[in-house]
Amino acid sequence: MNFEDSPQEAAYRAKVRAWIAANAPDMSVLAPEERRAWHDAHKEIARVWQETKADAGYVCISWPKAWGGAGGTAIEEAIFGQEENRAGLHFTYFMTGLHMLLPALLEHNKDELSLSLIPPAIRGEKIWCQLFSEPSSGSDSAGIRSAAVRDGEDWVINGQKVWNSGAQIADYGMLIARTDPDVPKHKGLTAFWIDMTSPGVEVRPIKMMSGDNELNEVFLTDVRIPDAQRVGDVGGGWKVVISTLMNERAALGSGSGLSWRDIVKLAGQVPSWDGTALDDPAFREWLADLYVDAEAIRLLSFRSLTSLSKGAAPGPEGSAGKLLWSGLAQNLSSQALDILDHAGLLDDPEEALMNGAFQHRFLWAPGLRLGGGTDEIMKNIIAERVLGLPGDVRVDKNVPFREIPRGR
Repeated sequence: MNFEDSPQEAAYRAKVRAWIAANAPDMSVLAPEERRAWHDAHKEIARVWQETKADAGYVCISWPKAWGGAGGTAIEEAIFGQEENRAGLHFTYFMTGLHMLLPALLEHNKDELSLSLIPPAIRGEKIWCQLFSEPSSGSDSAGIRSAAVRDGEDWVINGQKVWNSGAQIADYGMLIARTDPDVPKHKGLTAFWIDMTSPGVEVRPIKMMSGDNELNEVFLTDVRIPDAQRVGDVGGGWKVVISTLMNERAALGSGSGLSWRDIVKLAGQVPSWDGTALDDPAFREWLADLYVDAEAIRLLSFRSLTSLSKGAAPGPEGSAGKLLWSGLAQNLSSQALDILDHAGLLDDPEEALMNGAFQHRFLWAPGLRLGGGTDEIMKNIIAERVLGLPGDVRVDKNVPFREIPRGR
């Protein structure tokens, strides 16, 4: 595949770049502490930007118009994302819904109620969160213990979820629950979407070492929802999980946030022996290696886009991209703090260079190696599905879920 823009793509890129330059939000109106994600002022800027993009047809560009998209191509959507990142517009509030959950919802449901959920999400009016992981099922996505029991036309759900990004501000969530414990664990799951204001839903923010409360735990106590909110078939929840995780890893694997351009900007502001850190040969050698990794991520994302443009689902290449990106994010932030030396200890956005963005990312980056699938899980996927190596031994295969031994 030729990874350079075709003449048509180059023209589209120029159009997009000009539009972003003319319409991008003015981040300077925010105080330094407001420029970090999850601050109310930052979220409001993101919402207005989302609405502006939607009005211009730049949200869900590759989705069919019947779904509220622009009917464009996956390549066009990638180009817009690249130009948005280049402009420093890093908003993730709507990524979970639009890039992970709603594509899975629409893959399995085509009813009017499901379709009605799409326009508000596209315009930034509604935010979604993912309710998959549990205290006893992190990397084991099929080890769900939250139970959904049928009661007439309703389901009653009890259980606990954890590490739920954005649940504290989410309007809706997609939830996986166990509906049949008498079959093997992958076969007894069912997916639902829920209103986060439903009686019995309690969200408890988790304070992170970065100072954020992006992550949460969610408790579900006798939450009653109608069967109309089921996603896919009863017992077909694992298919929804796979759809979502492939979308998630494709989205994460494309990379976002701070990049090599940002650390070049930082290095140009930090004094060194002869000039700035940017003039240091050791730093420039490290930067070349980082750029190679960044290019690998970019090209892997194009490989995913090639599959999407041919109508295929995201594949295991997303796992490779996600593995590279989580390592790059940690490497990038660690090197930035080395450059800053003692000033790297300064996390005050009012005083630190670039509002302390790298200090904040340094404390946040380790979580990337866990969220969306641990490094070890990504390596297993690459080994089994790309390299064709034997799979791990599974002693719980074909064992009814309720018979699987568990700790007290």
